[in-house]
Amino acid sequence: MILFVVPGVIGGLAVWLRGGGLSFTALYLSTALLLLMRRKRPLLTAALSLGIEIIASFLAMPSGSPFLVIALYSLGRYTDGLRAAIAGGVGGILLGAAREVSAALDPGPDAQGLWLAGLVLVVIPVGLGQYVRIRAELRERAQREAADAAVRAERRRIARELHDVVAHHLSVINALVGGARATLPPDQDVAREALHGAEETARQALSEMRQLLDVLRADDGGGADAATGVGTARLPALVEEAGTAGLPTRLTVLGEPLTLPTAVDHAVYRIVQEALTNTRKHSVGARATVLLSYEPSAIEVEVLDDGMARPSPGPTGFGLGGMAERVALCGGRLSTGPREEGGFRVHARIPLEKT
Repeated sequence: MILFVVPGVIGGLAVWLRGGGLSFTALYLSTALLLLMRRKRPLLTAALSLGIEIIASFLAMPSGSPFLVIALYSLGRYTDGLRAAIAGGVGGILLGAAREVSAALDPGPDAQGLWLAGLVLVVIPVGLGQYVRIRAELRERAQREAADAAVRAERRRIARELHDVVAHHLSVINALVGGARATLPPDQDVAREALHGAEETARQALSEMRQLLDVLRADDGGGADAATGVGTARLPALVEEAGTAGLPTRLTVLGEPLTLPTAVDHAVYRIVQEALTNTRKHSVGARATVLLSYEPSAIEVEVLDDGMARPSPGPTGFGLGGMAERVALCGGRLSTGPREEGGFRVHARIPLEKT
């Protein structure tokens, strides 16, 4: 702001000292000083600057046109589109009409086209200001959308982690409690009732957790988190845990183990964890096999079971969808579905060079 006003004031004083006339100097300085409020009150600044320009045209003296252009640009830059268009159009018509009237009162060789010149003098700076304003608003909108996308990605990540971790462990607890209840002697009614209550509590916790996931996953998004410290190194412990919970599971590793990218390492573990959890929940009398294949440019993970599908009374969860999200974020492919010989198959292939 000072960069415009200070040179204007100095120039006006220099013109006055050289005999430029008090009226011209006053109009020049007034137009320059008006720029001090061009950001907070752009409409008033443009209106007063146009008024000074019109007065100057009737007094047949040059005016502070550079400062008028700045004021009109500020009108377009700091005023919404409709008001800027109306104010700019009215201002251009008034300035053009004033110049035409002034030329009619004192015709000269350059009196042609003054109305159009006055209109263009107003429209171009206002239009330029509007263009800059729209560009800035689009940039701010893009930044807000990026921030909103980051929030949605975090919500999605939390939902996925809740499902992978909490659902898995609650399912294990439920299976262990059910197994303990089934092995009790017939005279242990109190203990059997307590274990039955524990099973019901675990089922209720799973149901309430899915309701929470409905909220967390309401916004679509992406993103992956690999900061929980789980990966392929923990697969043997996961397989052992599945066997303890009543699902006989065998782990087979083919190829030379590689140091995987963290996101891929995390995704492989979660795929196996979710597949085994689904087998315990939805299959009867199943045995599972986990096959992990290392290749120079990719890693494959396959989870097979041979159980008979158990009808599910409630809605399906987010397990398979979460697997697909993880694999897609790593640039891989996921295929799931029933096997012809019975059971279910989950297969994922993740290329290492794309992650």
